[in-house]
Amino acid sequence: MNQYAVLIYAGDSAHRPDATPADTASCDEHADQLVADGAMLTAYALTPRDMAKSVRAPGLITDGPFTEAKEIVAGFYVIEAADIDMAIRIAQTNPAIAEGGGVEVRPVASGGVVREPS
Repeated sequence: MNQYAVLIYAGDSAHRPDATPADTASCDEHADQLVADGAMLTAYALTPRDMAKSVRAPGLITDGPFTEAKEIVAGFYVIEAADIDMAIRIAQTNPAIAEGGGVEVRPVASGGVVREPS
């Protein structure tokens, strides 16, 4: 099976430090379904854009995401699929699409867990 990264684009992330289960319900239900289907390998939700810091050059650090855009990367996950068409079909079930955002699907060239978090 091939691995595909699914990057989630949205107006912002629902995963604030004080987020309630209701705030993240659609994301959690989607992830649970992908786990149950055996497709999801790993997933990371990112915090909202106002918590981001961008490093553009040595010593040049700014608040916010790297570019000023309507949508930001709100999170990503890695799935296994037989081919890009299957990966797209899986990605099309992401709730961000129905909620006005979108996703990007990219084949993973290489990588994996380097070490477990401490």
